[in-house]
Amino acid sequence: MHLDHSHDGPAAVSADAHRPDGSRRALRIGLGGPVGSGKTATVAALCRDLRDELSLAVVTNDIYTREDAEFLLREAVLPPERITAVETGACPHTAIRDDISANLEAVEDLEDEVGPLDLILVESGGDNLTATFSKGLVDAQIFVIDVAGGDDIPRKGGPGVSTADLLVVNKTDLAPHVGSDLARMAADAKAQRAELPVAFQSLRSAEGVGPVAAWVREQYATWTASE
Repeated sequence: MHLDHSHDGPAAVSADAHRPDGSRRALRIGLGGPVGSGKTATVAALCRDLRDELSLAVVTNDIYTREDAEFLLREAVLPPERITAVETGACPHTAIRDDISANLEAVEDLEDEVGPLDLILVESGGDNLTATFSKGLVDAQIFVIDVAGGDDIPRKGGPGVSTADLLVVNKTDLAPHVGSDLARMAADAKAQRAELPVAFQSLRSAEGVGPVAAWVREQYATWTASE
């Protein structure tokens, strides 16, 4: 699968990059995207790929349930104490962009209870193409779309598609079955994102989440180097 490395910009180093004791806090990466695009499956795959080399944890967001967290627990991608859920009670973008207090509390509690951590993945509830994370919550963000949602999604743009640090076009194995043109999607994504990277991913392929995991590793390397 394709990952354009023409813009490998480092994860932004936030003003609050250190914990109260002076130690560097975990890198926080947010994953957003429409309902059914494969966010939770991508989080699960990233956990399996990275858990032997990084100390990581996950915060999921659902409106009224813990469904995504329960999926990760059933899949045993991490020990239970490393997975927590936020029930937003409102539109998903509210808790990741407008009032981030519940998510901030969740990530800070994880660091206090199971830390020190290297990486925390914050998964948004399913939202539309305008969903973005507050820079006060995450240091970099991934936006996940899928080919079954239509190959015109990159062309339509929106803040999630055009500004996320990494755009993931998921479920590429479905393209022949739903009539999606991957070359067209790549060209439209390039037009919307300029030099920002795009990864085409099928979790059913041998390569799987590899390119996205490699991008996460690059963000972590930059994070730890920026003392």
